[in-house]
Amino acid sequence: MNPSPEYVPGTCNIGPAEIKARRKAAVFSLVLSIAVILLLLLVDANRIWRLILFIPVASLVVGFQQTYFKFCVGFGMKGLFNFGDLGKNDTIEQAEFRQKDRKKALQMIVTGIVAGLIVAILFYLLPF
Repeated sequence: MNPSPEYVPGTCNIGPAEIKARRKAAVFSLVLSIAVILLLLLVDANRIWRLILFIPVASLVVGFQQTYFKFCVGFGMKGLFNFGDLGKNDTIEQAEFRQKDRKKALQMIVTGIVAGLIVAILFYLLPF
């Protein structure tokens, strides 16, 4: 494993400060997911409302992936990277690198969507 962070197309596009921000977002999404589950069960909401769990779970999965892979989905879609302070992004000039980043970002988005759907549908199907 490379101890110094550097941009690798389709693999790594964020450094420590950005990773920390993504980790905070993932934790927030986890807390929100738990809160949604508890609230819906507590108020005995109509079962269809359970599908709303899709949103925080999809966000949680994407946030976790961004932390784990050191890859920001938004940056990947926009052709950016950042290994410095928050908000000091650099632009990726090479079209081939931008294409690799978009592919990785889309894979992460699809994973988040699929996971969000699975969890929301399972929650919907629970007998209580």
